[in-house]
Amino acid sequence: MNGQLCEVAPAWFDAAVAHAPERTRFESAGAEIELLTWGERGRPGVLLLHGNGAHADWWRWTAPLLARDRRVAAISLSGMGGSARRDQYSVAHYAGEARDAIDAAGLAESGAAPFIVGHSFGGVPAAACTARYPDAVSGLVLVDTFAIAKPRPPQPEKDGMPVYASREEAMARFRLMPRQEAPPYVTRFIAEHSLMPAPGGWTWRFDPKIWRQLDISSFSEALSSVTRPMACLYGEHSVLGDAEQRAAMRRLAPAAFQVEIPDAAHHIMADQPLALVAALRAILAGWDAR
Repeated sequence: MNGQLCEVAPAWFDAAVAHAPERTRFESAGAEIELLTWGERGRPGVLLLHGNGAHADWWRWTAPLLARDRRVAAISLSGMGGSARRDQYSVAHYAGEARDAIDAAGLAESGAAPFIVGHSFGGVPAAACTARYPDAVSGLVLVDTFAIAKPRPPQPEKDGMPVYASREEAMARFRLMPRQEAPPYVTRFIAEHSLMPAPGGWTWRFDPKIWRQLDISSFSEALSSVTRPMACLYGEHSVLGDAEQRAAMRRLAPAAFQVEIPDAAHHIMADQPLALVAALRAILAGWDAR
């Protein structure tokens, strides 16, 4: 990607994050799940699911823009963000959390089932929820989510995360993974909301045992089973979305819209958020009109 990265947040970003969501919690299969909501009840609903190691606040500057005419919710999947940790993690648990969020947030109170948007790993539970509970979902948008599982490096056996002596030290170590450029005000906001106090300092709000347990091999089958309208958004410069991955997505979801976001990398809400919002608005409006 080219272009100078701006240190100062634009007015639209400051206004969006100042539009604070309502923060509540609900129970799903024994775990308390963090729920953020924007927009009036009774409007068409949208559920936003974050990626690996992320949390609901990753949607803070895009969700308010979608909520101008919709009821929008974002959750932190269990083991991430402000949600509870589990003894065991599974795609079935995460799909259930998405389904329960629809009810907890009132996303179907317009009389129509909501749309689900999943970024990166968030597309896995989004697809599983849509396949398992088709009557609860009107359409599925996958944002830089891909079907071919790449081998993961061996995961450490320790149960803890690194602890930093201060918030400032932790924030200085924060990086988007996979690595990419993004405006400093975006990465700073994400880092600030990714930390929690720990004995001896600060650590990340993520349970490291998730990826030692989680099996996502069912994603391709779930994707092939989805009967609702589907769209696949990709970052032009995504390090994950090579030709092989995109071809696999076309085979598994031949009827889905395939849309490339120009000059975007994997974390599209970080480097091209307005383009992402525009694409989502257009897709959802088209589905509304069907």
